[in-house]
Amino acid sequence: MLPTRDLDPFLQPHPPALQEIVLELRSLIVSAAPDACEKVLWKGLSYYRAGGGGPVSAGICQIAIEADHVRLGFVHGAFLPDPQGLLEGDRKAKRFARIYSYETAHWEALQDLIRASARFDPYTQTLRPAP
Repeated sequence: MLPTRDLDPFLQPHPPALQEIVLELRSLIVSAAPDACEKVLWKGLSYYRAGGGGPVSAGICQIAIEADHVRLGFVHGAFLPDPQGLLEGDRKAKRFARIYSYETAHWEALQDLIRASARFDPYTQTLRPAP
């Protein structure tokens, strides 16, 4: 994960409530995909599998801070199981979940999405078996 000195410039312009959501999402990502690489990219935080081809083909998720919410994006989201119906979007494969407050977030379902995304193989469009 990025050191605080690299993360702070990304977080500081935003309200504390949204920063809190980002920090919780980072914790979920570390738990669900402990080997994920983290990079500030495309005005957000991008997470991907090292050695898997980079932030797109090996992409796990992205965190973007919007004016009134945090957006958790999945470049291959159309292929992920989403029983809670959290994902939205109409692009070919990319989907995202909006998180408006810490208290109303579906943390367990979000972690399940992150876990599934970390297992997704874009070449076969299937989930790898869980370790």
